[in-house]
Amino acid sequence: MDVFQQLQALLADHQVPYRLLRHEPAGKSEEVAAIRGTAVSQGAKALVCRVKITSNQRMHVLAVFPADKQADLAAIALAAGGKKASLASHDQARELTGCEIGAIPPFTFNPDLALLVDPTLRERHDEIVFNAGRLDASIVMRIDDYFRLAQPRQASFVHA
Repeated sequence: MDVFQQLQALLADHQVPYRLLRHEPAGKSEEVAAIRGTAVSQGAKALVCRVKITSNQRMHVLAVFPADKQADLAAIALAAGGKKASLASHDQARELTGCEIGAIPPFTFNPDLALLVDPTLRERHDEIVFNAGRLDASIVMRIDDYFRLAQPRQASFVHA
């Protein structure tokens, strides 16, 4: 099963209502929001980060936050218990998520990829929208359902 199918199966198995939107392929937050007809701030942006824990220990984090904000890598490192964070390479991100950059949903199906969500994601909208593991499909779901299902670790890491 690819990520697109895994997402739909996860939502169906937990009886979470959602809307599937098919659209032109797009990976940039502003571009895809315009195509979807949603606010950029409703988008759940997901970044794959590599966090240095010690000189020879690393971990990977899927950092999720509102698409109209910028992530603070130092705050992500701190929240993950590390010293420094950087964006994972495209190849690392693809390997850890099974998705192209821009198509990564705010869920992780890989035990080697920890989920970290900024709490501002739940403060502005009742629903979030995100690419569903592919650039030509998005899922719209209630924010409360997302937090209940994903059960993410939460920490503030967006620039004010």
